[in-house]
Formats: sequence, structure tokens, C-alpha cells
Amino acid sequence: MMDTDATTRPKAITRLQVQVRGIVQGVGFRPFVYKLAHRLGLSGHVFNSTSGVTIEIEGSKPALDSFLKTLRTEPPQLADIQEITVSHIVPFGVAGFSILHSREEGGAMALVPADAGTCDACWQDFSDPNNRRFGYPFTNCIHCGPRYTITEGIPYDRPSTTMSNFTMCSACAAEYADPNDRRFHAQPNACSLCGPSLALLPRGAALPESFTDTDALPILHHARGLLREGKILAVKGLGGFLFACDATNETAVAELRRRKHRPHKPFALMVRDIDAARALCGITTEDEAALRHLRRPVVILPRRLDTNQVPGIGLSVAPGNNTLGIMLPYTPLHYLLFSDSPQKDSAFSALVMTSGNISEEPIVISNIDALLQLDGVADWFLLHNREIATRVDDSVVRTFEGRERVLRRSRGFTPQALSLASANESVHPSVLAFGAELKNTFCLTRDGHAILSQHIGDLQNYETLQFFEETLAKMKRLFRVTPQAVAYDLHPHYMSTRMALASSIERKIAVQHHHAHIASCMAENHLSGEVIGVALDGTGYGTDGKIWGGEFFTANLGSFSRRAHLRYVPLPGGDAAVRQPWRMALSYLRDAFGPEVPDLACLRAIPLKQRDIVNAMIANQIQTVETSSCGRLFDAVAALLNLFSEVTFEGQAAIALESIALAGVTGGYEFDLHDGEPITIDLRTTILAIVNDLAAGKPAGEISARFHNTLSTVIAATCCRIRDLSGLDRVCLSGGSFQNMVLLRPTVVQLRRHGFQVFLHSMVPANDGGISLGQAAIACERIRTGA
Repeated sequence: MMDTDATTRPKAITRLQVQVRGIVQGVGFRPFVYKLAHRLGLSGHVFNSTSGVTIEIEGSKPALDSFLKTLRTEPPQLADIQEITVSHIVPFGVAGFSILHSREEGGAMALVPADAGTCDACWQDFSDPNNRRFGYPFTNCIHCGPRYTITEGIPYDRPSTTMSNFTMCSACAAEYADPNDRRFHAQPNACSLCGPSLALLPRGAALPESFTDTDALPILHHARGLLREGKILAVKGLGGFLFACDATNETAVAELRRRKHRPHKPFALMVRDIDAARALCGITTEDEAALRHLRRPVVILPRRLDTNQVPGIGLSVAPGNNTLGIMLPYTPLHYLLFSDSPQKDSAFSALVMTSGNISEEPIVISNIDALLQLDGVADWFLLHNREIATRVDDSVVRTFEGRERVLRRSRGFTPQALSLASANESVHPSVLAFGAELKNTFCLTRDGHAILSQHIGDLQNYETLQFFEETLAKMKRLFRVTPQAVAYDLHPHYMSTRMALASSIERKIAVQHHHAHIASCMAENHLSGEVIGVALDGTGYGTDGKIWGGEFFTANLGSFSRRAHLRYVPLPGGDAAVRQPWRMALSYLRDAFGPEVPDLACLRAIPLKQRDIVNAMIANQIQTVETSSCGRLFDAVAALLNLFSEVTFEGQAAIALESIALAGVTGGYEFDLHDGEPITIDLRTTILAIVNDLAAGKPAGEISARFHNTLSTVIAATCCRIRDLSGLDRVCLSGGSFQNMVLLRPTVVQLRRHGFQVFLHSMVPANDGGISLGQAAIACERIRTGA
């Protein structure tokens, strides 16, 4: 037979099986693969499985190479590819490419996408009077909308979500089936004819059997009118209810505070657009990027000095703060509370949008619970009939050095996994870390992934414990995790510790609180080996039975050595000293001056009998434990400056001290470092100097600035001393005190000036919300090494 010419010879056909793992479900990945295959003339199929996405793709080698390159470099914007495995299989020789039904794979794990704020294209749809979705508050597509909060199972398909109750109309079904439509295989796809709908009910009304209004705009216009009248609305959102009121209506804000039993803690604000945010706050390029990100977090921003006059936001929104927490609307429903479209004026400069709960209980998610539990706060209820499968509060971030720094990790972040694996690790234990008592999160690990829960809250009431347990059960089911060990805090009285010790899982690993802080920072930054760790916070149980919180370690993921700490002072009355900062002021004064403390305004305001009782407690060591807590140091200085004698939420005194610090103040106060194992950081001379400045009439803002400068110098000097002893030059900063920008900025500058590499948190909170990641990393390391 004669050879055919090379130009006419049939091209060799190859078939590949491609396994893609990561966040690849609910993000438009299958439609992306479908379109890419058709564009390159490839045949095969794609389907979701419980392990991710499986692709079988067939064609010429150049086309397949282009397919794999595009898969890696140009995935959908919500996707996060963590692993691609390619293997050769026998070609089928079948033409065409299709999306197949999802498949179950026993034991495998797929990652679930987080909720995403409304994209620009959907924004245009619901704000265009000529669009069939005009005014529809549940508009979404493959690039945006609810994901984690509606997910009930994996693989991620409509029957496994709370959208299973809604059957798509012919128009929505046509979009869903059209490869050229951005709603192709968008699982929450709906419109006013076939999807969720609204109801607006006054306090005391019964829940209707069904939601029948297909036109949402009249309901939203009514809601706007109520807000303008000063009413408080409970608004059902993505992950739960929010209380809303007009932020410029001082009476409404004060009434919300009274009803919610939240006298001082700042309220978050929602504004319609970036211009409205700029009217309230100074915004950097990084701040704007954080505000606009599809996660749509609350962003802590510096408050403009003129915001009391223009546009009328009162100080009561965030009393004692020079910052505001601002977010942009992240659903069409939120946007439509401001106006029907961008072409119309906004009805409000800003709306208070704060968690729909009572006190520190979890955010409410069901309509019936809202009507029963929130009727003492809300005047009206803006409800919808799409069920929330998982309660998720708003996330809170701050920007520093061009990056987001998460303060509360919840909606938009959860359940995004972090990688715990490194190149030389072959063992990936499955661990459940129970986290801390305050700002609790838990963490599950599997296959080298760390999956943090959303913000759970303070484990001090039954409802929060239920929230913990229901979220844990769901995440274990979704990610198919069977923990082989639990990790927990050393504090014997933490509820998280008690739950861990009561667990049926046999292996239990205790982790010191501040070691977990440092390990959390190490894990997030993918560090191995030993580092200098600086953990500054309010409370952590020490290995000596005392309350730590001003700690300097040399540490790796398996162990730590305490190299320095703040000098111990008495903590009179335990939690009472946290609620009443004047107690810590008295403790620090007695430590510096002895029993005869100076007559200061902050103490004169306290009844003599109370002062005598606390003095006796300190002198006789009654109901008193020693502490090295940096948080209590901040409380003491805030009280000395007469900012607060009592506080109503954690960190209130420290936030006030940060807020009043004057910019441009240089220099600090003297302090002493006493050599030893560990080194003792002695701030008695600092306290003496602060008292002298008070007596000299120095402004509180200047004293605050000098105190912050002192502490940053203390950190740098102590790290230098530890480097001299250990040779280490990598420093991890963790703990809630490092959320203070007036402390963090000069600390980072000084450490770098001294030649240190500095590592900070970004995607995981520096506060106790990040503890569970550190516990999990330590437990995995101890299991791997047999420790």
C-alpha cells in the first residue's frame, strides 16, 4: 500500500481523564469546560463527583495541550484549582462533548464554594426596567449568588440545595440549558415567576402559608418607606437575618441599641456604592478592592472627621471609634433597599446592618424563628421563602500593607480551605480542632486541607453550642471527614475544651493557647522549622496555671519554648477585671507604686468600698490569679486615661485607646528587660511615666501614642534579645492585640529595621478566630512525628 502524504495523514487521537480538585463545583466549572472543549474541537464529557470534577477529553495532542493550559491558567473567577491529575485512557472515537449527571464516589472529598456577592452583569439585569428580572431580589448566575448557605449535600447540584423547592420556568430552564448563556448550569437560577419571593410583615403577624407576590418592587418600596419613618426591619439575607435601620436617624439607632441590648459595640453600615462609602470614610485603593470583592466583607475604614454633618451619620453608630465598618450590598435584595436602579437617587446615605440576633446568640436563619425571637427588636420583617441551609454571619476585614487582614472569617470566606501540606509530607491526618472559647471557630483537616468553620461566636450560651454542633455535623458530612484525633485548648473551663474531652474520639491532643496562635500564623504562611513567635492577646491558659497573654516564644509546629513575657501582675476577680478595667489600672498602679497608689481621677470615680475590696483582693491574693496579658495591660492604660471604668464588649477599652492615639507623636516611655529563662518585660517605669504625664496635664491622645510606641519598641527589643540567643530571624505576630493598627504598623517597621522577616495573618484572624487552625496544624504535626 502506498504511504499517504503527511499533510493528509489522519492526526493521532488521544483521550485523557482529568481529575480536578479544589473549589470547582458551583462556580461554573462544567460550563467552562464544555465551552472550552467545543472551541478546541474536542470530544468527551464532564461531570461533578463527590471528589471534584471529572473530565474525559479526546482529540489531537496540540488541542489537548491547549485545553490543559487554559484549564490551569484561565479558570472561572470563583474557582480555586488545587490539584489536576491527568492520565491516558483508551480513545472512544465518539464525537461531541456533553455534561453528564453528577456521580457519587465513596469516601472522596470535594470542596464547597463560598457565597459570592452579586456580579456586575446581574446588577444590570435587576436594575434595568426592560429586563425580565427588573427588581427581582434573587437574581444570580454562575459568577455570583448563594452557594455554601444553600448547600445541603455534595455533589453541588440543584437537588442538593434549598433551591430544590423551586422548579425553573421555561425561560429560566432555557437559560440553564444554553451553553452560551452565563446562567448555563447555574444551580440557583430563578426569576420572579418560578423562584423565591418576598413578604413584608409587621411585628405580631402570622407567617403566611405561602409567599404569592411575584412583584417584589412594591414590597421593597414599602420597606424603604418604613426605614425612612425610623422603623427597624429584620431582613432575611444570605446567611441569616440582619437588623436594618436608617443610620442617619439617631432615634432609630438608639432604639436599636436599646432593644438589642448593645449599648456601645459598633454597628456595621451598608452603603449603596463606593461614592457613598467615600462620603463617610477615607478609602485607599486596597480598601476599595476589599469593598468591591465578590466576598463583600465589612471593611474597617478610617472615619472622616465631617461625617457628623455630611451625610449625617452620628457618633452613636460606632461610639468611641474613629473607624466605621462599611460594606456594599452583596445581594439584589440589599441593593433594592436603597433604590430601584443606579440612575435613581439612593433613599439612604447608609443603613445600619447588624446581625439579627439577641445579645451574643447566633444569627437567626428561619422565618418562624425570626418572628418568634426577634419581635422584641424589629418593627417589621422582610422575609423570603428560600431556606438557609447554613447560618453564616458577615465577614469583617481591615487592610494593611496592600492586603486584606481578616478579623472575622465568615460569609464569602467559609468554607474555603487552606493548604496544610508541604512537598515533603506524605501523611495527612484527619483532625478536629475545637478552637477557643471566644470568637470560636473549629477546624477540620483532611488530605492536607484545613477547613475552618464560619465564625461561631462565644461559647457561653446554649444556642451557640447548638450552632457549633449543627455546623460541625454538616461540615463532617459535606467534606466526608472522620477525625482520628481532636485538638483542644489547655484551659480546663473552656466549653470547647469540655466538648473535646467528652468526644468519643480516643486520641486527644492538648494545645497551649498562644502556641496555637503562632502555629496558626505559621500554617497560613506555609512556614516550617523554628520561628520567633509573639502572641499578644487578652487571655490564654499557661502551662504554669497562670493567665498568659504577653508571650514571646521560639516555636515550631510541634513544640515551643517560652523565651519572654510581660511581668506578671494580679488579675483581681477574674472576668470581673475584664468587665471593669479600673481593677487592672489599680493592679498596675500597686505593682508600680506599692500599696499607696496616687490619687487619680479614674479611681476617684469608683466608690471607695469597691476600691477597698479590690485592694484587699490584690493584697491577700483572694480570687486573684497572676497574668501577663497584653489585653489587660491595654485595659489598665485605658482606665488610667479615664476612658472607661466599665466596658460592655470585649476589647472596648483597647479600641478606645487606639482611637484616641495622636498621629505624628514620636518617642515612648522607658521599660526594662530582665534576663532569665524566660526574660521578664518590666513596664513599671512605663506606668510611672504615664502617671507623671497625667499629672503634668499631657493630652490623653499623646499618652496613648507614646504607650503604643513603647510597646512596639518592647516587641522589637525583645525579639532582638531572643535572636541573640537563638539565631532565629523569622518573627510571627499573632493574637488579638495585633488587630490594633497603631501597634502593628510601628512594630512591623521596627522589626524589619532590625533585619527580621515578619509574617502576619491575612486570610485567618489573628484573634481567637484563628486558634483552631493552629491547634489543627500542631495536632497534625504531632501525629506525623509520633510526638
